[in-house]
Amino acid sequence: MRLFIASPVALHEYASIKKDFSKIIEGKWVEEENLHLTWVFLGEIKEENSIINQMQDITSLKNKIDIFGLGYFGHPPKIFFAKSQEKPLFAKAKEFTDAGFSLHSFKPHITLCHIKAIHDERAYEKTLKYHQDKILGSILPCISLYQSILDKKCAHYRRIFDIKK
Repeated sequence: MRLFIASPVALHEYASIKKDFSKIIEGKWVEEENLHLTWVFLGEIKEENSIINQMQDITSLKNKIDIFGLGYFGHPPKIFFAKSQEKPLFAKAKEFTDAGFSLHSFKPHITLCHIKAIHDERAYEKTLKYHQDKILGSILPCISLYQSILDKKCAHYRRIFDIKK
């Protein structure tokens, strides 16, 4: 099974972001119901019970956390994302590390689009700045273990376990 640990998000500005970038970015947009903040990507795991046991040492988020600003990974940009730099995210990341999970260099983000091409660099930068200080949505106070099921069109996510405390 291909597994990851994530928090779902409510991105009330997603349709607006897609519209604003529709003539600027060419790529594959994430389905709105699949938007999430990944805490840990685990990859192929045969048995989830050991992961669930390891998750017992982690508490859920106390409150919703604001998502504001947009960014990208790669040069040229390949991943277009919404971000949050709120302190509770980094405290929670430390909880994951303390529980034995490897977070590598944790950068809280919500992938919005896998970029194939940017057709207008200047418009891209201008539109990024336009959204820079806007609250775009929130990370929901839930942490879950998901299975990622890939098909030719998109990924489907199945929730396996929720942290209850």
